[in-house]
Amino acid sequence: MKRLFLSTLLLSVSAVAASAQTATPTFDVKRISRDIQTLSSDAFEGRGPATSGEEKSTAYIAEQMKAAGLQPAGDRGGWYQDVPLLKADIVGNPALSIRTGGATRTLTQGNEIAVRAALDGQKSVAIAGAPLVFVGYGVRAPERQWDDFKGVDLRGKIMVVLINDPDFEGGAGKFGGNAMTYYGRWTYKYEEAARQGAAGILIVHESAPASYGWATVRNSNTNTMFDIVRTDPKASHSPMEGWVQRDLAVQLFQQSGLDFEKAKGAARRADFRPIPLKSTLDARYAVRSEVITSHNVAGILPGTRRPEETVVYSAHWDHLGVGQPDAKGDRIYNGALDNASGVAALLELARAYGAGPKPDRSVLFLAVTAEEKGLLGSEYYAANPLRPLATTAGVINMDGPFGAAATRNFSMYGMAKLDLLTLLTEAAAAQGRRYTPDARPEAGLFYRSDHFPLAKRGVPALSYSPGRDLVVGGEARGKELVDAYTRDRYHQPADEYDPNWDTGSVASDMAILYAVGRKLADGPLWPNWSQDSEFRAARDTTAAQRKPR
Repeated sequence: MKRLFLSTLLLSVSAVAASAQTATPTFDVKRISRDIQTLSSDAFEGRGPATSGEEKSTAYIAEQMKAAGLQPAGDRGGWYQDVPLLKADIVGNPALSIRTGGATRTLTQGNEIAVRAALDGQKSVAIAGAPLVFVGYGVRAPERQWDDFKGVDLRGKIMVVLINDPDFEGGAGKFGGNAMTYYGRWTYKYEEAARQGAAGILIVHESAPASYGWATVRNSNTNTMFDIVRTDPKASHSPMEGWVQRDLAVQLFQQSGLDFEKAKGAARRADFRPIPLKSTLDARYAVRSEVITSHNVAGILPGTRRPEETVVYSAHWDHLGVGQPDAKGDRIYNGALDNASGVAALLELARAYGAGPKPDRSVLFLAVTAEEKGLLGSEYYAANPLRPLATTAGVINMDGPFGAAATRNFSMYGMAKLDLLTLLTEAAAAQGRRYTPDARPEAGLFYRSDHFPLAKRGVPALSYSPGRDLVVGGEARGKELVDAYTRDRYHQPADEYDPNWDTGSVASDMAILYAVGRKLADGPLWPNWSQDSEFRAARDTTAAQRKPR
């Protein structure tokens, strides 16, 4: 990695030598914990967009930003950036069934199937006798010589697809090994279903390639849905979008005379062709939709020497709100780690910058909405930036930024190669921590957090991960705790504040996050992506708008 960015390192060293050093502030771990506790309390109702939970959350964040000494950076001179969203809910219980031969099987929403409220603008879904067609991973990637569709007409049909991408099971191939590409994300598969003109799409859930269990799928898809407001929503969404449990898929394949595992194996080859199943689907439900306005919260500390240039810290404030009850009857999805913790880090960094020396570049603190609905708040910001993207030096995103305990390492989501990672590695070394590549590249976390909409537009952006090589317990204990959280708490009501949490990593994580942002804010660096990055070209097209140093 350092060989890739030797020129940047030399520039970094000279910049540090030429500029005064800013001491690392002392971070108040108890105050961070109080912010997490407050934002994830039942009073905030799971921080769902377009609810009273949003009003409480955004007001609290703006209040804390103001107290930290920031200035409002939103629309009309206020703290908020308006984010118009399409909001959709299924009215009542959807009627869903599968017919095979002469037998009809009724499906229960949230059990063996989870369908989302339609986001294509329609007021109801009325699908009768739509044939099911297995289309492998549902990928069309001409640059990789890959086409799962082979020209088959899917109009009026339901696509059945696998989650992740074709290299997940085999570990090697046209998609770069087991590190998920964007083709593996459910968002891509929904988009492709719309491009194919399908009546709907069902993704087969399996925990390993999805990187989460069925509870996460159920809780994330059976509540209120949101999308950005689109001129032509049918170009991005088919009438029905949803998931099915693996067990149901296995039965459907068996009833079609097929072996599910063998069909999966065939789907890993470029010569795969769609396979019609001997089942049809009926789906009927009403959809209540409206356009609402949610909000990003934005506060800024103006730069003293180069105020037109920007460093961004970001975190999403939203979670799932109030939804289906768990086994204990709890319906509030508090989202303590996901992502009250990231917002707490954002606010504490704002306090540190507000109390310290004023930076040369402006520093924007951005709390975005609707991450849980598909990175919608950050996508809206990237398309309608409050600060020019060309002169944004870098984005440091925080989504669950604290370790389960003190760690020896740190990481970031995904395997991207960019100069920001070099700066992050330098900052972590000062804390006695080393960089470790993403432990779960197959989970596609790079595409699942709010740095991605800016990264794909060329802005150097990363999402910080605290690592899991624990000082006490090592990698084994760290993996055990991460796996337990994913299984038992992620996108479930159990993601609640716990006063007994081990906060041993918090001060070190905060120091790293501060040091990287401070170096960018006070120095002349214009970080970039590596030469072979898919985001390099977009960044290079705006080079003339950045002042050379």
